[in-house]
Amino acid sequence: MFEGKDGENSVEDILARYKDDVATLAPYIDWLKEHTKQQVAESYSNSELSNSMPFPVYDSTLLSFVKQAQQTGMINRNYHYVYSRNHITNYKDELKFIENAEITDMDDLAGLLSRYILEGMTKGTVWAEGVYTGVLYALVFKMDDLIHFWGTMSY
Repeated sequence: MFEGKDGENSVEDILARYKDDVATLAPYIDWLKEHTKQQVAESYSNSELSNSMPFPVYDSTLLSFVKQAQQTGMINRNYHYVYSRNHITNYKDELKFIENAEITDMDDLAGLLSRYILEGMTKGTVWAEGVYTGVLYALVFKMDDLIHFWGTMSY
């Protein structure tokens, strides 16, 4: 999987593409860890209106994380291919994939992040599920860990 020293998908190329984006998400690692298995969204509905539809109200830190992720170059609308190629069907599969990921899997890790960020924009529970299940924590932690590990290596 490793290409030539200066080739696309070489360790140097992957580090160059992801280092800054991962650094912008790394400050959220502690918050994501602390809020695993916790609800970070509440359902709000106006009981005074008879046809009022409930909608989620998110923790402000979660919204900041989502906004920051949206501004990275990691969001890819073709994330579905990551799931089919790696036979990922649920959050347990996601966690297993993240645990075993290597630096050469950074594009696929970004695909997992993409799913949560993009689907959460239209389906109210996805962002909160990503925090609750620990997938978003594991994902950002793993990406940051890989960047730091490979960034200190000399070639």
